[in-house]
Parts: sequence; structure tokens; C-alpha cells
Amino acid sequence: MLKRFLSYYKPHKKLFALDMGASLLVALIGIVYPVVTRAMLNDLIPNRKYALIVYAGVGVLTLYFIRMLLNYFIQYQGHMMGVRMQAQMRSDLFNHLEKLPFSFYDKHETGKIMSRMTTDLWEVSELAHHGPENLIISSVSVVISFAYLISIDPWLSLIVFVCVPFLIAVSLFTRKRMKDAFQKSRQSEAEINAALESSVSGIRVTKAFTNAEKEAEKFEVGNAKFREARRGAYKAMGQFHSATSFITDVFNVVLLIAGGLFMYHGKIDFADYSAFIVSVNLFLNPINTLIRFMEQFQNGAAGFERFVEIMDTKPEMDGEHATDVARLDGKIEFRDVTYGYDEERDVLRNVNLKIEAGKTFALVGPSGGGKTTVCHLIPHFYNVQKGTIRIDGVDIQDITLESLRRNIGIVQQDIYLFNASVRDNILYGRLDATEEEVIEAAKRANIHEYILSMENGYDTIIGERGVRLSGGQKQRLCIARVFLKNPPILILDEATSALDNTTEIMIQQALDELCKGRTTLVVAHRLSTIKNADEIAVIAEGKIMEQGNHEKLLGENGIYAKLYQQQFREEE
Repeated sequence: MLKRFLSYYKPHKKLFALDMGASLLVALIGIVYPVVTRAMLNDLIPNRKYALIVYAGVGVLTLYFIRMLLNYFIQYQGHMMGVRMQAQMRSDLFNHLEKLPFSFYDKHETGKIMSRMTTDLWEVSELAHHGPENLIISSVSVVISFAYLISIDPWLSLIVFVCVPFLIAVSLFTRKRMKDAFQKSRQSEAEINAALESSVSGIRVTKAFTNAEKEAEKFEVGNAKFREARRGAYKAMGQFHSATSFITDVFNVVLLIAGGLFMYHGKIDFADYSAFIVSVNLFLNPINTLIRFMEQFQNGAAGFERFVEIMDTKPEMDGEHATDVARLDGKIEFRDVTYGYDEERDVLRNVNLKIEAGKTFALVGPSGGGKTTVCHLIPHFYNVQKGTIRIDGVDIQDITLESLRRNIGIVQQDIYLFNASVRDNILYGRLDATEEEVIEAAKRANIHEYILSMENGYDTIIGERGVRLSGGQKQRLCIARVFLKNPPILILDEATSALDNTTEIMIQQALDELCKGRTTLVVAHRLSTIKNADEIAVIAEGKIMEQGNHEKLLGENGIYAKLYQQQFREEE
């Protein structure tokens, strides 16, 4: 863990060295004042060396000016070093998140991931900058200041040193409790972020069903957990600081009594005692800084642990013998495929099906039967547990993920559009496409004329998840995106099920155009839209129950026939 954390300092070695050097000089300049004070009280003032008194004062003032510049450098460049490290960690985390499989996002809420990307990494950044300063510079300051105290009076110094173990013991005693409390605080913060993200994303549903009060109740549950977690964290922190502050106060009382007794017995003069009192803070302050560093370390360490937890999650990997493929023909075959999202229940069981290149294959059946799972397995979003999926006779395990997915276009019921321009959303299909190709894709998706009617045409920003568009317009924009990608394999997963009949007819025309010359897998709820498919399979309880064309399945008078007759009566 420590080695991984230190690796982020490597690109900033020069700046880190300058920051540490500046911090060390600041610590050394801090020792000048008590040294000069002792010299004045012991020599310059008693011997009336007025010129040297002035020179000493000017010299100290000059050093303080230099310290001001050094502090500016530390605060500015030191923090920027932390920010750069934070930015690198954030980039590494984002790039790793892009590589994680669907199964990771099935189990992790967006708000919690966002919390790790922002709050946790900010704490890590603070540790990255202040940690070395507090640990290295304070340690050096403790050694130098203690050596100076010994030079003034070794016995008083020994008394101070004997008190230090009590301070360390108290710190260690309260450290673990504070670490656990702050870890719980981080988790509760992530949970409240997740709840907030969910509530804000679903605000339109909340308003539609007038359930604002219910959402407020749900939010307050998380808010209360956060409040309690923070209460525990701050209680532990309060115990930590109050106990260590008390020990420091005891230091001063012990020193006051011991110094008074030493002066009474003539073991130390007034000048040395005054210098010792001034200098002892140079010893205690860095110790207190190290103690406060415990709190910062807990926050930063907890944040880095959560960062590493995601970074150690195994990413999607190409198979050992995977090779890049060019444009596929699109012949798809399932051989005894079994898959389950968890170990308790298989969603698909020994599924066998074959889709010839350029043909349209439809999947129908009850919800939860496994239709969408079939769609997710073809692009290798999940790894099959048993059996194989082959495209053009090649196991998809032996095809690189990028080249496989480059050959597949997907249009789903739940369309995701980015908060960007219309052009940028279409270009997502192929980023290097020309303006003419974008317009041609929009025309083929029957949305070009509508785009031109918008205020800024193709430059119109469509809002988060395309909120400024209707359901049909979103769908056609997605279809335009797939037209631009021009894949040989097309997956239509309930692409029109959320649309009204009139809009569905318009979208279906665009989909029919899109399907031409491609291997197409259609998952449909309305059977009227797939009766012209080359082949239809009924899937239920994870198995293929029936298979054939529309006329054949009607003639068998099985599940498909009953589903079709039921929908026909409903339409009538």
C-alpha cells in the first residue's frame, strides 16, 4: 500500500525535494529566535553591545522575510503537487472504471463511486502534500530543538523528554478508535451521495407521482446515518485532541515547577531559563503537529484504501489467445450456454441457438426469461459460465473485446444520451466521421429534418440523458448513432416497447432500414413487429422452448401462438 502511494510522487520528485527543502529551512529559521534571545540575555544586553543588538534584530527580520517567501512556496507549490497527484489518481481511477465489467456496476452505486472519485481523493491529496511535511520536517525539528534544549540544560531537557512517552501512549490509545470512526464516516458519506444522485436523477418521476415527501424521508434516513457516523468520528477526534492537549499542558506545568526549583538552587540562570521556556515550544509544537497528523493520516489512508479497493478490482480482460478481427460476417452460435448473475440461480441454462449471417432472429417470451441476458452475452459484457458463444465460427473469448464490440451495434429501450450537442451524440457511433456522414446517418434515422428545426440545429445541447427530446426523438438519435457506426451485427433490445403506436411505426421504418444487410437479434414485446423475422425463438425460464418462423410457431399452437393470439385480442 505504501509503495503504491509513494509511486505517485515519482513524476514530482524535483518539486517534492524543493518543497521538503523549503520546509526544512522554515524549521531551521524557527530555531533562530530562541538562539538570538539567549545570546541577548546572556551577552549583548548585559555587555551593552547595542550595535550587535540592532544587527541581530535586522538579521532575524531578514530571515523572517525569507521564511515568508518559503511559506508562500510551500503553500502554493506544495499544494499544487498534491493537486497534480490527485489528478493523476483520478485519471487512473477513471481509466480503470472504464475497463471494469458490467458486473461491477451491477453492485456499485454511481453516487458511491463519485464519492471515491472526489471526496476520498481530496483527502489523499491533502495527505500527499502535508504528510511528508508533518512527518519528516516535524521529526527533524524535534531532533534539532531537543539538541538545542540539551545544550541549554540537559536535566530540564530530560524531564521534558520523559513526558513524551505519555503523549505517545495516549495518541496510540485513541488512534485506532479514530481510524474506525472516520472509516464509517467515509462509508456513510458515500451512501448519502448515492441517495442524492438517485433522488436527483429521478426527480421527474418523483414530481409525477407527487412523492417528494417519501424521497425526503428516504434521504433523511441516509442523512441521519451520516450525522451519527460524523458524531462518532468527531467524538473520537475530540477525545484524541483533548487528551493530547492535556498531556501538553502537563508538560508546561512540570517544566514551570522544575525550572523554578532549578533557579532556586542556582542550577540555571534567568537568561538560560528564559531561552529554555521560549525554545521548549520548538520541541512541543512539532510533536503536536505529528499528533494532529494522525487525524490527517486516518482520513488520507482511508481514502487511499478505498481508491485501491477499486483499482484492485479485476478489469475486463481479453482472452489469452484473443486476436483483433476486422469486419465480421455476423454468424452467431450459442452452444450449451449457461449463465447466472449470481451463484444461486442460472438465468440461462444450456441454451443452443444459431443465427445465420445477415438474417433477422427474434427472441420473445415472458419477462425474466433470459432475453436481455442473451443480448448482453454476445458483446461479451459478461463471461459465460458454461458453453461457448461463437461468431463466424470463432469463440468470442478468442476475439479482443474492442474489435468484437466494434462489430456490434445496440439499440435498447433505455436510451442513454450525453449532455452534449446533437452532433456529439451521433458522433459517439464513430468519432472520426465527417459532417456529411453525420447528416446522412441522421437522414437515414428520419431525424434530420427535426434537428434542423431546433434552435441551434446540430449544435443544440439536448440536456442530461436527452431530457429535451421526446422518447421517439431519443430513439431515432440512437439509431442515427448506430447508422454511423455501421456494424455487421445489430441487437435491438425492446427498442420500441416504450413508444406509442404512431411513434413506433415511424421508428420501425428507421429500424427496418437499419437492419438491411446485417445480422439482427431482436428482442420484442409486441409480436406484430417481429412476425417477418427469418426465425423466432421463445425463451422462458432460461431455456429455448420453441423455435421457427412465424407461420410454423402459430401452427404448433404452443407458447408463441398463445402470446400472439392474446396480443391480437388486446389490439382488437
